[in-house]
Amino acid sequence: MASSACVTDLARAAACRDGAAAAHLKVVSIFVIFVTSVVGMSSPVLLAGIFRGKPLYDKAIVVIKCFAAGVILSTSLVHVLPDAYAALADCHVASRHPWKDFPFAGLVTLLGALLALFVDLVASSHVEHAQYAPVVGQEKELELGGSCHGSGGDSERNEELAKLKQRLVSQVLEIGIIFHSVIIGVTMGMSQNVCTIRPLVAALAFHQIFEGMGLGGCVAQAGFRVGTIAYMCFMFAVTTPMGIMLGMALFSLTGYDDSSPNALIMEGLLGSISSGILIYMALVDLIAVDFFHNKLINSNPPLKKISFLALTLGSAAMSILALWA
Repeated sequence: MASSACVTDLARAAACRDGAAAAHLKVVSIFVIFVTSVVGMSSPVLLAGIFRGKPLYDKAIVVIKCFAAGVILSTSLVHVLPDAYAALADCHVASRHPWKDFPFAGLVTLLGALLALFVDLVASSHVEHAQYAPVVGQEKELELGGSCHGSGGDSERNEELAKLKQRLVSQVLEIGIIFHSVIIGVTMGMSQNVCTIRPLVAALAFHQIFEGMGLGGCVAQAGFRVGTIAYMCFMFAVTTPMGIMLGMALFSLTGYDDSSPNALIMEGLLGSISSGILIYMALVDLIAVDFFHNKLINSNPPLKKISFLALTLGSAAMSILALWA
């Protein structure tokens, strides 16, 4: 049965292989994905700049960030992880040792989550250590300046630590998303299957818009400098197109078959670790922080309901795209 299924899959793939048409679609996708990525990520940042200081600004940022968390969680669980499992469960891979003996996709996803936790712990420890010396100096000021001054100083330090933490979250999140985007781009660039690429172009355009909105919402709240925001936006926008061009170059130079066992193993492992990073970031650094540690949400029940609705809508919007990609 497994052998006949492989033969059927190969016959279907052969009927869809058209190198010239695939190359044309990939060139179009490079420009489409770049533009949609820029629009997706820059929109929350520009809106934040326009409405900063307005009465609804803080609430709007929270809602956008919750929508973003839903998008990122759905990306990891509905898009990245199933693709990684499928790659390692392919009949050409699953019939070989050690891939048929153990669920490696789940194991590597776990390692990705632990890696994200390790990076988070190290970076947070570094941030707190960097803030320790100024805090000690300010404590001596408190002894001379009184308790009122001390209360204000504590509040400012807490706000600064929260801001640094948010910047760290944004940077680690972008690393996870970029890692995932490069994998998608290289896989698409090496593919000669027109039946797969055609729906991918439209689906990835919407994918980049939603994912960009998610990352842009986090970046907007972190309060980076304009130059840093522009750099992060540029890196997010070019990674998938660069991945596509890299995949096209690899195929042109080596004729490397994206459906070969080694290619599928690499795709499955990289997708799994990317999924683990994104799951950790969505649940721990975004959802848990906003719904359990955000004073604005916890003191405003209607805002909490709206935020949960935004989280659900973000998850649903990204999940629906799985019908096409």
